Amino acid sequence: MAAYNPEEQEGIDGLKAWWASHGNTVIIVVTTLIAAIAGTQLWNYYKNQQAHQAADLFAVLQQQVEKNSDPAKINDAAHLLVEGYPASGYASRAALIAAQVNAQAGKLVEAKSKLQWILDMSKEPEIKDIARLRLAGVLLDEKKYNEALNLLNVQHGASFTGLYADLKGDILAASGKIAEARVAYQHASDKLSSSQGGAYQNIIQMKLDALRENKQ
Repeated sequence: MAAYNPEEQEGIDGLKAWWASHGNTVIIVVTTLIAAIAGTQLWNYYKNQQAHQAADLFAVLQQQVEKNSDPAKINDAAHLLVEGYPASGYASRAALIAAQVNAQAGKLVEAKSKLQWILDMSKEPEIKDIARLRLAGVLLDEKKYNEALNLLNVQHGASFTGLYADLKGDILAASGKIAEARVAYQHASDKLSSSQGGAYQNIIQMKLDALRENKQ
């Protein structure tokens, strides 16, 4: 057994006494720290795995679209993303694609469901602006003019102002409010002239010209 001088022995005894009082606390703190580090690494691994799986599913969805698959297959692929990975950016984009396919197939209820999911769940303002624009277009097809206008009156990104005004003009014209439609189309033309412009602005001008002779 090693012999210690009185000062060393006093230090050892003091350390033993401190450990007796605080040892359990130290063990708990160290264990918690290790668990936190391991938990963070595990969570990061989980997130990376989730992102890869969501990306793979989205690739499958895109393949279905490129093949002009039946809307049911596209809906199934989108459903897997929406239900399994709702927080991923892929889920909102999958819902947007499925909504467009459903709308083109005349399945307006399914289209509206997908677009409403984006409005309720997406954290991306631009995706929500697109979804709101498309949902208003579906409501226009259903002749639900007031609902469509209410959607377009919600605050949106500045880059969408021209598009929103153009669709608002379509809704107002369809509901017989010709004077208001002209104002909306002119607003759309003014906004698009400094951004998108080009062929789209020409289309809006054609709409204005078509209403020019109408004195309502």
